[in-house]
Amino acid sequence: MPKVLISDNLSPFAVEIFRSRGVEVDLKPGLSPADLRAIIAEYDGLAIRSATKVTRELLDAATNLKVVGRAGIGVDNVDVRSATARGVVVMNTPHGNTITTAEHAIAMMFALARQIPEASASTKAGKWEKNRFMGVELSGKALGLVGCGNIGSIVADRAVGLKMRVLAYDPYLSEKRALDLGVEKVDLETMLARADFITLHTPLTDATKNLLSREALAKTKKDVRIINCARGGLLDEAALADAIKSGHVAGAALDVFEVEPAKQNPLFELENVVCTPHLGAATEEAQENVARQVAEQMCDFLLSGAVSNAINMASVSAEDAPRLKPYMELCRSLGGFAGQMIHARDGVLRRVSIEFEGQVAALNTRPLTAAVLAGLMSPLMEGVNMVNASVAARDHGIDVAETVHDRPSEYLTLVRVTVDADGLSRSVSGTLFAGSRPRIVEIKGIKVEADFAPHMLYVTNQDRPGFIGRFGATLSGAGINIATFHLGRAEQGGDAICLVSVDERVPEDVLEMVRTLPLVVQATALSF
Repeated sequence: MPKVLISDNLSPFAVEIFRSRGVEVDLKPGLSPADLRAIIAEYDGLAIRSATKVTRELLDAATNLKVVGRAGIGVDNVDVRSATARGVVVMNTPHGNTITTAEHAIAMMFALARQIPEASASTKAGKWEKNRFMGVELSGKALGLVGCGNIGSIVADRAVGLKMRVLAYDPYLSEKRALDLGVEKVDLETMLARADFITLHTPLTDATKNLLSREALAKTKKDVRIINCARGGLLDEAALADAIKSGHVAGAALDVFEVEPAKQNPLFELENVVCTPHLGAATEEAQENVARQVAEQMCDFLLSGAVSNAINMASVSAEDAPRLKPYMELCRSLGGFAGQMIHARDGVLRRVSIEFEGQVAALNTRPLTAAVLAGLMSPLMEGVNMVNASVAARDHGIDVAETVHDRPSEYLTLVRVTVDADGLSRSVSGTLFAGSRPRIVEIKGIKVEADFAPHMLYVTNQDRPGFIGRFGATLSGAGINIATFHLGRAEQGGDAICLVSVDERVPEDVLEMVRTLPLVVQATALSF
């Protein structure tokens, strides 16, 4: 039974879902980093919010960990690179709190425009400063939107409803999507120059860090108001404080800060700044949504292999997972065959080409490619799986090409894996027999049909009389039983292939005896 640790405060619904799905779960919020490292090896999954820091040190101790589920959209507190290197899936819940966060941004914009927090504090203090708090309307103003994804698009929709003109800066926003949302797609310089309000809705990456820098703030329209409910670090807080003090920026509303918990900040000293303690997702509905979503996603992955909203690998829906399972097994086995062929020749892998034909061509091939790479690279390096295989291939300078053929195939489904290593090129093709059982159908262009088996022996030989007898006698003399025997040849008298499954792995000394047989070109022991 899979076992999951919830190390942050999640809605009780998460615990209920894990248990109802047959996953053992422990709820232990508030653990120190040392205490968490001491127990993490017991768990297959880790469910978190923003408090737990999934560091490289924690991942080093998490020897059984398969998945980290973040109840929320941001994964700043997860070392995704280290998780990927260790083959750990990192998931988030990008849709569970989108409405809540978008509504908070709109609320912050209203509070800033009408100085509501200051006016409330003044009135509660017994003052009646009606003339002090002069606000501005939102209607007719230009809202500059940095990021128009899940949350940004909802903010845009609400702003359009408020009769604001929305200027969207987002390199990934298409013209059609902008038209559908009723926003104007602009570049950053244009947005800075024209916006009366600017609101940030983009992840924190190397490219977006300090996006609103001191230089960028200087290019904004005078009396601009800035809202950030996305991530601390997207703007230069010291520069923003200086711009407010100088009168260039009229005010700001911040829910997130570069350092959290934010106990001290130059912006706190300014009256025309609204601050909240990272409340973007703090509604009952949002917390229930993300807890349910992360629990369901983690259960799907641990129980069926389905992958949803993963940061570091291709997604496989719960509906597709059972259908893809035999194809993934086929692809992993074909990759393993090719990897062991290259490994046996001490070749340095340079290029991998994966071709899909027939029924498989209509499926989601990204996880199938990941399965090929996982099988291919496992004989070459330790700890490789579907999560980190693509990264491992890239880090080792291996070129990966995927081709989906829209053409008839002699098989209902066909996958061909071709590897190139130091001038040596090898290919292996396979299909699914009866729709579920992986089968080899071609090796190096030679037709040969064989099911995969735990232990196999692959031999290339010259097509001459006498080979089969000597080969069988050699294995028999070594006490190795042949379970299945498959032959193929390119042409009469040319190269031939012998592929046998045996009851146990062929020892190296027996393998050397086979290699010295007349007519044998090469012999490789295979394991699946």
